[in-house]
Amino acid sequence: MITIVIVDCYHLVRVGISRILTDIGNFKVVGEANDGEEAVGIARKLKPKVILIDVKTPGTDGIETTKKLLKIDSGFNIIALGSCHDDVYASRMIKAGAKGYITKKAPPEELITSITLVMKGKFYVSNDVAHRLALDSVFGTDVKQSVFNQLSERELQTAMMITRGLRAAKIADIFCISAKTVNSYRYRIFEKLHVNSDVELAILAIKYKMFNIDELMSSASR
Repeated sequence: MITIVIVDCYHLVRVGISRILTDIGNFKVVGEANDGEEAVGIARKLKPKVILIDVKTPGTDGIETTKKLLKIDSGFNIIALGSCHDDVYASRMIKAGAKGYITKKAPPEELITSITLVMKGKFYVSNDVAHRLALDSVFGTDVKQSVFNQLSERELQTAMMITRGLRAAKIADIFCISAKTVNSYRYRIFEKLHVNSDVELAILAIKYKMFNIDELMSSASR
């Protein structure tokens, strides 16, 4: 039996994925989590074989959560869930230790295939993303350049939180650092990306498909 934990901030998404997998005889969803921190606690307790995680979970994002999970148990098989435009996140999730990346637009059959292949020790990346990625020596193709590639992981995480409307104090709480350090990250982000405000950063994120307008509006409403 392949035990699975689903991590996504949207309850309907978790329910939908759970119902798809429940119909498969050898799959069993043993837990769900709303965010990265909750995922770490559930995974530590339940020890699932597969963890499906949204790359943009609230607070600790998919990249950082993946690293934390693999410190608990390097045997966790982590598959990232994202959009077809999240090239930067897809690449960094794989580098962080995820075994796969599947877009949320994928049909149920592809989700099942990804889990099956990952459980056999293989990597799986949705075709529409894989064609644009260079996953080190695994795929060896050229990455579509994004200005966000020049950011460090912590800078990228901070930038995405800023675009969601999180203030420095909240980001500081999430990372367990000072607000002053967050503002230093913010300054470096603005300098590297040549933007002068949070609004310009959000526009740039949309331009490079790090987010779409619906995602930003949804984040702002939470």
